[in-house]
Amino acid sequence: MHRLWLYGRDTVTSSTRTTGRALKLFVESATYMVGDLLTGRFPLSECLRQMLFIIRVTALPAILVSIPFGVIVSVQVGSLSQQVGASSMAGAAGGLGVIRQGSPMVSALLLGGAAGSAIAADLGARTIREEFDAMRTMGIDPARNIVAPRLLAMLLLAPMLCILIIFMGIGVGYVITVSFQDGVPGSYMASFAAFATVSDLMIAIGKSVIFGVVIVIVACQRGIEATSGPRGVASAVNAAVVIGVIAAFVLNVIITQIVAMFLPAKIG
Repeated sequence: MHRLWLYGRDTVTSSTRTTGRALKLFVESATYMVGDLLTGRFPLSECLRQMLFIIRVTALPAILVSIPFGVIVSVQVGSLSQQVGASSMAGAAGGLGVIRQGSPMVSALLLGGAAGSAIAADLGARTIREEFDAMRTMGIDPARNIVAPRLLAMLLLAPMLCILIIFMGIGVGYVITVSFQDGVPGSYMASFAAFATVSDLMIAIGKSVIFGVVIVIVACQRGIEATSGPRGVASAVNAAVVIGVIAAFVLNVIITQIVAMFLPAKIG
């Protein structure tokens, strides 16, 4: 029992310290990002390279994931709505499910599994080559020149990825409902328009931005703190993906509860 208590204490202490370092890295990189953007010193070329990289590793998977996701939601919602005699509400139920929960979580999974893992691997490889030590020796802060461009790239691309997933998910749901479940196109769009609001879209985009920031900060921190050679880099990548995705799920529960309290669903 004593060993178990010591293990729990050490785990909590280590987790708290890691969280503190992540928050410190976020504050430093965000401060540098804003300050350099205002003074014209921000490395835009590096940010553009990171944006192109994130687009390359997430755009096609987002489309490929959104199609079966939209099919699954439409089939389940359409089947249930037909059983209870509310087939006219299929558009509202399916569309709101995609916007409010599906698109932010799919964005988090793709950003964490594709972009986050690649960022952690890249920075981890630089760490074991002692590039960051050399940068610090020359007075160059990695938070300013490495983390800040990736943070801005994620802030710009996370909303676009979320919108792409929403568009694909709702489009696929519409096709499935109208073509295979004998749904009425006008009824589908009318029910969707009656319940979906601009605030739903803004909340989904806000969630994706928050998830993207958490994922990129976790990935950068794990990559910069990688140790023990290639094995340490592999561990850093694994930890970046797992921690980033779990944090996104936890934050999604918290945000969903807060939104449900202050912005309950209502007919538009």
